Amino acid sequence: MTPPVIELCGIGTRFGSQVIHRDINLTVDSGQILALLGGSGSGKSTLLREILGLLRPTAGSVRLFGVDLADPDSQRQRAVRRRLGVLFQQGALYSALSVFDNIAFPLRELRCLDADWICRLVHLKLDMVELTPRDGHLMPAELSGGMVKRVALARALALEPELLLLDEPTAGLDPERSKKFVDLLASLQRALNLTVVMVTHDLETLASLASHIAVLADQRLIACGPKAEVMAVQHPFIQGFFGNNRPKLI
Repeated sequence: MTPPVIELCGIGTRFGSQVIHRDINLTVDSGQILALLGGSGSGKSTLLREILGLLRPTAGSVRLFGVDLADPDSQRQRAVRRRLGVLFQQGALYSALSVFDNIAFPLRELRCLDADWICRLVHLKLDMVELTPRDGHLMPAELSGGMVKRVALARALALEPELLLLDEPTAGLDPERSKKFVDLLASLQRALNLTVVMVTHDLETLASLASHIAVLADQRLIACGPKAEVMAVQHPFIQGFFGNNRPKLI
């Protein structure tokens, strides 16, 4: 039996006396697109960092593809991390590297590809996000907000991940660029059969991409499931967040 892509069991998170999460249980299966919602300070980004393995929870376990991120086997850990990609909120491009070198960076870290193969793969990833080889010569400071997102997405896809984590993927984009980027994400998700977990506050992004929703509030996961089911939950945050937009979101 194939294990879930993500399995959080009894996650508790505490910073000193401040409790962020209590007993969070969450399962994400292959091919799902899960939107993680919650108010400011609810611990969405913290949970995303725990899924990435950048932060270890105070209690409970995080499993990716059946592997516990607390497993001491370093080879197993590296193998798991190669199966995921991440798009940070502001792109997090290396400012001193060109677009080409930003995308090539994770490929070079593998230390098993020659320069010709890296060049081919970078150009392939640029094409996947609707950019050209000429764009590879640009520096991050020369890019528009929409191009920064596309380059960061190309880098996130460089190792052909099965799991893609997105932190506010349309933050900072105007409505037109936001729609184009969401359309691109949806197209790539279908073509590559990606499992996606995203933190977002944008209702249009939620409506266009998400198949499932998980909601953090009161230090707990108060709802998780298909969009229609979650929007029907009688909780002040859920009712306030979706307001009168339920019909167009389902």
